[in-house]
Amino acid sequence: MPLLEVDDLSMSFADKKLYENASFTLEKGEHMGVVGQNGVGKSTLIKIITEQELPLTGTVRWQKKTHIGYLDQYADIPDGMTLIDFLHTAYADLYAMNDRMTAMYTEYAETMNDKLLERAGRIQEELDARNFYDVETEIERVISGLGLDDIGRDHAVAKMSGGQRSKIILAKLLLENPDVILLDEPTNYLDVAHIAWLEDYLNNFDGAALIISHDYDFLQNVTNCIINVAFGQITKYRGSFKQAMRQRGEREKAQQREFDKQQVVIEKAERFIRKNKAGSKSTMAKSREKMLNRLDRVDPPSTNVQAHFDFPYQETGSQNALVVDELSVGYDRPLLKPVTFSVTTDQKVGLTGFNGVGKSTLIKSILGIIKAKGGEAHFSPSARISYFSQDLVWDNNQQTPLQIIQAKYEKLPQKAIRTKLSKCGLDSANAMKPIGELSGGEQTKVKLALMEFEPANFLIMDEPTNHLDDETKQALKQAINDFPGNAIIVSHEASFYTGLVDKILNVEKLSLRNGSTN
Repeated sequence: MPLLEVDDLSMSFADKKLYENASFTLEKGEHMGVVGQNGVGKSTLIKIITEQELPLTGTVRWQKKTHIGYLDQYADIPDGMTLIDFLHTAYADLYAMNDRMTAMYTEYAETMNDKLLERAGRIQEELDARNFYDVETEIERVISGLGLDDIGRDHAVAKMSGGQRSKIILAKLLLENPDVILLDEPTNYLDVAHIAWLEDYLNNFDGAALIISHDYDFLQNVTNCIINVAFGQITKYRGSFKQAMRQRGEREKAQQREFDKQQVVIEKAERFIRKNKAGSKSTMAKSREKMLNRLDRVDPPSTNVQAHFDFPYQETGSQNALVVDELSVGYDRPLLKPVTFSVTTDQKVGLTGFNGVGKSTLIKSILGIIKAKGGEAHFSPSARISYFSQDLVWDNNQQTPLQIIQAKYEKLPQKAIRTKLSKCGLDSANAMKPIGELSGGEQTKVKLALMEFEPANFLIMDEPTNHLDDETKQALKQAINDFPGNAIIVSHEASFYTGLVDKILNVEKLSLRNGSTN
């Protein structure tokens, strides 16, 4: 019996159909990747199978007594709780058992009641069987593996960034060791070394997993089957990610052939109807009209809006676009050794290395968002900077993308804003939705659209590919490549900046290497 059975699932929002009569199963031992373009309903699918959302129709059945672990980035965490306290909650039942056992031993010492001693002994046997006395070692292993040392064990969760919060929630989920792990974009806030650690963890995980990710390198390394969400259907492919993508490509080609073939039939019938509707062959025309009405229409392989980006350029006359001299960055303490490097005119640089929050902190210190602990960073006087931060934080989650852009650029006509959003891959329906209701990929497209209204000569982009589907990533990569000015790119996906940047600055090793990560 499958761990999870999804049958005849249908879901839509307003006029947007996500899936219709879709079905799939998750079997024991399967590590299933979930792929599809932005906005097709991948995250909604997770919400449905965890009962956060109700589908229009269909059933979701979990095998009885299945322990499900879900990476819920919006989990309610009490104020004042520290990182280490939060991780301890993964073993809350064991700590409660240990407290009961301790109380029993204390009472026994006073009463000498042998029944208390027996009960305490049984609890101790269960704690031994469930490896309670190795809990602290396991917590330290996960802290080290996911780079939580850099955050600090006593750091209050309420004061953490969205990325830090996501990492500790992932850590707790892994510590709980559930039967099934549900992960929605788990690599978004992880550096390369931490992604490698997570890959190793998942490859040694005996349970099942369902993983939404646009990081195809990651999916190739951790999955053994794929479900593709597209044109209202959920299709399952077995084998590695690359094998699944080949199968998907073949299926889409076959669907395109069926679509093209049917379009010829439809166009021929429609021509006949137009020509003969009022003539001697009107009966035949009506017959063909009825045939068209009954026809089971084949959808084209993709109806998604394709993204296109174009970052406007402003000329600069300076040779040294950026000079960073002995810059020391951090919060309570420096996160890395003082950094020195320069970026010359039109140069594009990839920023990699340093496990933890170092790269984003370095960028924010260069931009003056965070005060440096020492050293200096100077842009050329003619530098015009356009900055993309990885956090999806909005002043008002109820504002629509149209309203957000209109508020920043009051003189822009609505038509120009709608056109720009459309080119960035956001259709008219989503342009009018509250930003908080859009998927991570759709929100990212809004942030990228905002960068297209002001000319710049220096792009600084911190993890811009988080949440983006592969087609949109390629469009973004092309736009950065076409941009005549400077760029600093941070991405945990080496495939994104490979072939795009002139140099890679390894912050951890404090070294510059030309054009590759090898």
